[in-house]
Amino acid sequence: MFVCFDFCLKSTISYKQLGASHTLSIDGRVYLASSRDRQKSILALLERVDLSDYRGKQVALKANFNSADPFPASTHPETLRVLVESIKKAEPSGIILAERSGMGRTSQVLDKLGVYSLSRELGFKVKVLEESSHDEWTKIDSKGTHWLSGFYISKVFTEAPKVVQTCCLKTHRFGGQFTMSLKNSVGMVAKKLPNEFYDYMYELHLSPNQRKMIAEINAHYRCDFVLMDASKAFTSGGPDKGSLVEPGLILAAKDRVAIDAVGAAILQRHGARMQGGSSSILELDQLKRAVELGIGVKRMEEIQLIPLDDYSSDEAKILMKQYFPS
Repeated sequence: MFVCFDFCLKSTISYKQLGASHTLSIDGRVYLASSRDRQKSILALLERVDLSDYRGKQVALKANFNSADPFPASTHPETLRVLVESIKKAEPSGIILAERSGMGRTSQVLDKLGVYSLSRELGFKVKVLEESSHDEWTKIDSKGTHWLSGFYISKVFTEAPKVVQTCCLKTHRFGGQFTMSLKNSVGMVAKKLPNEFYDYMYELHLSPNQRKMIAEINAHYRCDFVLMDASKAFTSGGPDKGSLVEPGLILAAKDRVAIDAVGAAILQRHGARMQGGSSSILELDQLKRAVELGIGVKRMEEIQLIPLDDYSSDEAKILMKQYFPS
């Protein structure tokens, strides 16, 4: 892994995993910026991920609204505002934010956190996924997965021409170990289908293979880019509350494995304990399974840190020295 200020090459592969078929861009560039001026930094990061081809296309947006607890438990309202405003300037046909909260009713969570108010102000749609009808979900078969009965993922994300994520940085005390972009995808999956009793989230959280199951969700939709708000983070506890630290960074990347690997390094730098990744961050269960499925980069050497200012440059050098030795 290395710090890169210049253009870094990327490659594109086609993969068919677990019955999914997508074209996936393997792009190990992870951009970092200081969070001191949130709006300025997000705009600078979004210039790097390129929104030029969003015109006339529907954009599905997944934020982090698992509970009604404030940032970093949930997406910072200013982060959501700047992200939506920037996407709107690219003139998409529409933006739909779709969510399923795990701790509380989604509609109440979104109302308390001001998401509905912001949607009316900025003109984007909000979809509460547990209110979806049966035909609004795509069934993913269990074959080749650690899911006993497969799972259902929202068509909002599987059918949208563009999918954007904004996630937080935090540990996860309920077995996930950490929750960043890969774990954020759990909120795209049905807990229960209408008029059915099987609880997919009950299965997930009781399974010894929870972290692998999280990664497997990500093989079934394409994500165009992730914006990670690491201005603050939880290094223990989580996802709703925990030990608070302030890394002071915001990150952007097109590759979920790459950005989560850097996020895991940031958590460790600030005191989080990670089991299973002593030899390499990509040996952490979520990331290891994602690598096996071809969701993103396969080696640490494919990740390039690209800082946009002095503070993020200093942080990038520390991360490289401590967690990504050559």
